[in-house]
Amino acid sequence: MVELHVERVIAAPQPAVFAWLADPGNLTTAPLAFRAGFCRGTCAPAVGAQRWLVGAGIWVREEITAYDPPDSYSYRILRAIPAFDHRGGTLTFTPSGMGTHVDWRSSYTHPLYAGGAVTQAITGPLLRSSFLAILGGCANALEQ
Repeated sequence: MVELHVERVIAAPQPAVFAWLADPGNLTTAPLAFRAGFCRGTCAPAVGAQRWLVGAGIWVREEITAYDPPDSYSYRILRAIPAFDHRGGTLTFTPSGMGTHVDWRSSYTHPLYAGGAVTQAITGPLLRSSFLAILGGCANALEQ
């Protein structure tokens, strides 16, 4: 199982950091993410909202499973190429000095037909670096 955990303090107000990271369009700050958005019929983040992402070698459709602005939200990958058995992901936001501490956790496996442990050995480091790039994009956009 791949268990990802990244965190960063962003020198911006908690509501702004939460809103920026809940907007799927901002996922494209990761270098390998090309396009992302809400699925048809969804126009804003909320429980049950679905979003999609297309990137280098990946397509993902996920659903927001918990939404508690500006403190946290959780999501689960519903469908993906390559296939994921996603246990869920959660972003938690807490005040930290003059900014916001973001804690991002996600865990998953790839089924054997999608390459299993071999695919996990590739996607684990790629997704970790993508999560860090997204947090960096948030900092670049919001920090004064």
